[in-house]
Amino acid sequence: MDGHNAEDPKQSTADMTAFVQNLLQQMQSRFQTMSDSIITKIDEMGRRIDELEQSINDLRSEMGVEGSPSPSAPTEGKEPK
Repeated sequence: MDGHNAEDPKQSTADMTAFVQNLLQQMQSRFQTMSDSIITKIDEMGRRIDELEQSINDLRSEMGVEGSPSPSAPTEGKEPK
């Protein structure tokens, strides 16, 4: 007839199962790699934010030594009438 024997459907199912398992493993590996990359970037961003915060605090200290007000400090009593 079509040249297939009785074992072909079972072999085809086993092949498809193996293919799907391999595909899922590849996807899991890629998602893990992406997740690790994202975590690394978030950690780096946190470190850079800490450095920026320290730089801002250093600048505020320098401005305090010079007697200059903080640029973010509200000015009291100078509202237009």
